[in-house]
Amino acid sequence: MDLFSPSWAALRTAVAELSDEDFAQPSGCAGWLVRDLVCHLVIDAQDVLITLVTPAETEPTRDSVTYWEVTETPPTGDDPLDALIVRLAAAYGEPWLLKFHLDDLGSAAGRAAELADPELRVSTREVVLTAGDYLCAYVLEWTLHHLDLITHLPHLAGPPAEGLARTREILEKIAGTAFPASFSDKDALLVGTGRRTPTDAEKAELGELAAKLPFVIG
Repeated sequence: MDLFSPSWAALRTAVAELSDEDFAQPSGCAGWLVRDLVCHLVIDAQDVLITLVTPAETEPTRDSVTYWEVTETPPTGDDPLDALIVRLAAAYGEPWLLKFHLDDLGSAAGRAAELADPELRVSTREVVLTAGDYLCAYVLEWTLHHLDLITHLPHLAGPPAEGLARTREILEKIAGTAFPASFSDKDALLVGTGRRTPTDAEKAELGELAAKLPFVIG
C-alpha cells in the first residue's frame, strides 16, 4: 500500500511534463495515442475515488494479485470501452485540459488513498477486497501505464524502482514462476505482458515460460 502514492505521483509528474506535441505520440497501449492514455488515467483516478467510498459488508473475494483478470489476447484498441476513451480524449481538444483534469482528480485520488483505512472492505468490478489490497493492486496499473506513457518519449523519467519490483512480483505470482534473474524488472514487465517481443536470446532464457507469454492483464 505504501507504494501507491509514490507510483501515482511519479506517473502524474511525467504527465505534467508532457509537451503538447507529446500528446500526439503513440503510447505503449495498442490503438492509443499518449492523449488517449492520459484520458484513461483520468478514468482510473475516478475509479479509485469511487471504490474507496464503496464499502462492502462481505468477506474479501480477491487480493492484490487475484484482483487482476489475465488473458492471452493483447488488446487491439477495438474494444468498445477502449474506443470510447479515444473519442473522449479527442473531445478535450487542448492537451492542457487533460493535464488539468488529471491533476484535479489525480490529486484527490492520491489524498483519498492516504486517508483510507487499509482494512476497510471495498467493492469494485463485482469483487470485494480490502482497501489496502486494492491500492497495492493499483501499483501494477500505475507502473505498467507509466511504461506505456514513455514508450516513445525517452526524455521522461520512468516509474520508481520500487514500483517496478513490486509489479514484477505480482506478474511472477500470476505466471506461477519467476522470470530469469538476468531480466531487469522493466524488461520482465514489457516482455511478460506482451508490450515487447522477446529476442531470440531472451526466449532461450525464458525456456518453457516463453510459450505461455504474454500475460495480458486488465
